[in-house]
Amino acid sequence: MNLFQSAQPSLLDRVWLTIRYPYDVVRNPLDALLSIPALSFLLIPTFSSYSTSLNLLFFYLTWSTLILSNPPLKVEALGTLGIRVLFYILPALGFLTFDGAASNLAIKIKEHGETALPMGEEQGGRKGRWWKVALVSIANVLLGVAIQLAVELVFTKVLHVQSALKISTSLPMPWAIAIDLIRGLFLREILSYALHRYVLHHPDSPLTDYHMDWQHKISAPYSFVANYDHPLAYVVHVFLPTYLPALLFRFHLLTYHIYLAIVSLEETFAYSGYNVLPSGLILGGIARRQERHLMGEGKGNYSCFGIADFVAGTSLGDDVVDDVREEAENNHVQERVKGRAKRAGRKPKSRSRS
Repeated sequence: MNLFQSAQPSLLDRVWLTIRYPYDVVRNPLDALLSIPALSFLLIPTFSSYSTSLNLLFFYLTWSTLILSNPPLKVEALGTLGIRVLFYILPALGFLTFDGAASNLAIKIKEHGETALPMGEEQGGRKGRWWKVALVSIANVLLGVAIQLAVELVFTKVLHVQSALKISTSLPMPWAIAIDLIRGLFLREILSYALHRYVLHHPDSPLTDYHMDWQHKISAPYSFVANYDHPLAYVVHVFLPTYLPALLFRFHLLTYHIYLAIVSLEETFAYSGYNVLPSGLILGGIARRQERHLMGEGKGNYSCFGIADFVAGTSLGDDVVDDVREEAENNHVQERVKGRAKRAGRKPKSRSRS
């Protein structure tokens, strides 16, 4: 008996690691990306943050165990599905439930009031198409995951080349993740603009009618509308702009899942219809541009973030530069208010009498 043979994880351990993975895959690497102590841990170990170091160590152990104890395709499939469920499907279901159960409160924070309620009278009431939108949206998400896995099978089993995404026990460095995320999101912006404008809104395109008869039949957006479309239009509008950058740059699987979590959250909030959104990421402007595109019969605002529309001159209403300017002004006003509050809270200095 080999006493030094490493023990294989049990079935329960594998199940637990798989369930926890989508949460860990975003939380721990983002801790590394967004915290200065994490960079000091990588560059200057003497001044490292112990909490960040331990998080990265535990995540590395989780990652290595997942890769060594499961087929790579299984890790990619369950991880991708878990990310989509955790950061898109569940939040969208939560928003839909809130809009239906607390409609009086939801009206107050919806940009277009009762018109924007999925179960409001304008959209057919409780017997309207909201349930169809939700089911088709979830089905399209599953279709995207299936196409991604089919590409991996073609690469590895048919063409006998390396996998489309890099899957290994080694982890990418935080700056490598950041670079891939920036160029991936930038290319997604360009692809989204080009495919959306020239394939889904061109009069000679066979997909234009599908896109207009499906997604553009919704009178006001809510989160499930982000992936609600004819399956062919969905592949062109959502899946290809999201997946092709990861394929072209051959993202590490970890980087791809962080990238997919960002995209999923952007979809969830940009189509939510709420006027109360995290302002630090200029999500309010993104959401307003998506609303204008959807409710304006697709005459502009074709890209995800609005950068390509600004360059091409196809912005409807405020463009991305206006959003940045407004965000900067709001932050400046808040800093001035805080500064005045601080000064007001100081006790006046007593003057010495001669």
